[in-house]
Amino acid sequence: MMKTAVMIPRSLRPVRIRLAVWAGTLLATVVLPAICLAQYGGARNASMGNVQRGLPSYLQHAGIDQNLNRQLPLSAPFVNSAGKPVRLGEYFGKRPVLLAEVYYSCGLLCPQVMHGAAEALSQTGLKAGKDYEVVITSFDPADTPQQGAAEKQRFLQWLGDPGAANGVHFLTAAQPSIDALSQATGFHYVRIKGPDGKLNQFAHSSIIMVATPDGRLSKYFSGIEYQPRDLRLAMVDASNHRIGSVSDLFLLYCCSYNPSAGRYTVSILRVLSLAAIVMLIIVGGILFLLTRKPKGRNFPPPSATAV
Repeated sequence: MMKTAVMIPRSLRPVRIRLAVWAGTLLATVVLPAICLAQYGGARNASMGNVQRGLPSYLQHAGIDQNLNRQLPLSAPFVNSAGKPVRLGEYFGKRPVLLAEVYYSCGLLCPQVMHGAAEALSQTGLKAGKDYEVVITSFDPADTPQQGAAEKQRFLQWLGDPGAANGVHFLTAAQPSIDALSQATGFHYVRIKGPDGKLNQFAHSSIIMVATPDGRLSKYFSGIEYQPRDLRLAMVDASNHRIGSVSDLFLLYCCSYNPSAGRYTVSILRVLSLAAIVMLIIVGGILFLLTRKPKGRNFPPPSATAV
């Protein structure tokens, strides 16, 4: 019986190496960025810079200043929806906090802000009371804990998780605490006349914020519709990566928070640097496998035959 040992001609090895390098380059420079973009695709909110555009002159002060990393007044006294006196700091210390300033008698913008926040939070895959806290405060000193309790129940219905009641908090306060919080967050509002001619309504921005467990402002999101992926990344980032998954860490590396836009955007330079590293690893590994000599196997010359 005749056996023939077949070997790949050395002249073809450079072709295989070039193909391997080309494949590694394609994977790192096209496939990897495409995955990142696909994971973070979708519609985006309006720019934070557009919050005050088109407003009448007397409403120009009803805007927002992004006081990133500003310490919140954790010692400020508030009243929860059960009528119990509390300190703002009671809801901090363990988990990141989604914070919003509204007023409970608002019939238009504030319900949309709260509905948008609840709807986005319900799609983050995170759970209130376990992964984060929700703190909604009223900037109208005339609002009552009873109104806060009613708004809390409506928020829990929107959230779709009645069991998250221990992680959702609706607060009221006197003017000094309202001012302390608004000054820290940079949230400005103006009293305006209602349909009855009385100054019982407010002009204000539609903003939600994410704060760190130690009470520092981390992210601002404008509008009435919020991207679940933005909120999830903001929570993971604010928690110092104590919550979330490996894919969240990957996206946080590929994306960066844009304060002027109030959202996360893909960082092309970071994606390309990561792609370059992956390309070098892939090409290096392929070259090593193609050029190393097999151990423990003796091949006869290309033209040799054995009988």
